[in-house]
Amino acid sequence: MTPGRPKVLLVVDNLHEHVGGAERFFVGLATHLPPHRFQLRTLTTRAARGPLLEMLQAAGIPHVNLGRRTGYDYHRLAGLARVLRQERIDVLHTHKFGSNLSGTVIGTLCRVPVIVAHEHSWSYDGHPIRKVLDGQLIGRLADRFVSVSTADRNRMISMEGVPAEKTLVMPNAYVPRAVESHSDLRRELGLPAGTPLVGTAVHMRPQKALEVLLDAHVLVLREEPEARLVLAGDGPERSRIEALAAQLGLTGSVIFLGHREDIDGILRCLDVAALCSDYEGTPLLVFECMAHRTPLVATSVGGLPDVVDNGVTGILVPRRDPEALATAITALLRDPKRRKALADAAHSHLRNFTIEAVADRFADLYDELLAT
Repeated sequence: MTPGRPKVLLVVDNLHEHVGGAERFFVGLATHLPPHRFQLRTLTTRAARGPLLEMLQAAGIPHVNLGRRTGYDYHRLAGLARVLRQERIDVLHTHKFGSNLSGTVIGTLCRVPVIVAHEHSWSYDGHPIRKVLDGQLIGRLADRFVSVSTADRNRMISMEGVPAEKTLVMPNAYVPRAVESHSDLRRELGLPAGTPLVGTAVHMRPQKALEVLLDAHVLVLREEPEARLVLAGDGPERSRIEALAAQLGLTGSVIFLGHREDIDGILRCLDVAALCSDYEGTPLLVFECMAHRTPLVATSVGGLPDVVDNGVTGILVPRRDPEALATAITALLRDPKRRKALADAAHSHLRNFTIEAVADRFADLYDELLAT
């Protein structure tokens, strides 16, 4: 092991303006691991630009980008081996499937003392090759295979054959935005002050099942015709969801905000936040709702039951059930006292999921594995 503070290398595929919660957590972990205990470096294999990279640079954390442009740029992964050897890395902590796969193989070949693979969730449906690689390669070579929810850990073991003793549940954390914003969404959109606002902020990909939220909004409008649904974010599903909103006659009632950096300000303006995903790990949106006292209605998938006490700190509903989603949203829109009670309880619960607390848990994990 390196004399003095052990050297830790965090690896992820991308850091740019349109990535999701896993990448935000990656940067949060990097900027909150205790520097008096570890010497930290970061590495991206593909794109690296934008606010998240700027946060690493502002914190003075060394960063290397390998410049891969396609999945076939295997030769560029030799740069990871060079960093591991030249820097004499003690702990390699990779995030998401691509980096988990290349990192565990290259880290093992370079004889890195400790390798931690970190899966931030996937559907666990289909992709038989990925199941084999997770179970028989990543799960065998890594010293620990971290999942962000109990449900994902159970799938790792039962569906992929990852050795149970290698797995560890470590929920994500609340990562505050770099700059606090104070948006007035109703004024921005030209809406009356009392307009009921429901919304979400997601990277628009199929997993998020935004068509379910649109179907639910049709039902909400029958009871609350003045309600508006605001969707913050961008992604491959945006054009399809916009077309579906028009097809459902929601053009004036659903507002697409596009990519926004002022998510905290937007959440403070919402009466109810909604998350209708088909599957999740532990989405950072739930922690942002806790932080900004925004009552949340979400599907009971992935790590959400681990962090949301149904009926106390939020409302959980079955996946792909627009009627249940609409019923929960409508009930909260009509009950300000219930909204406040949920939001206050969730805000108090957030102390268990601060990035400082989670970073300390990972620091303890690194020390434990290095000791053995």
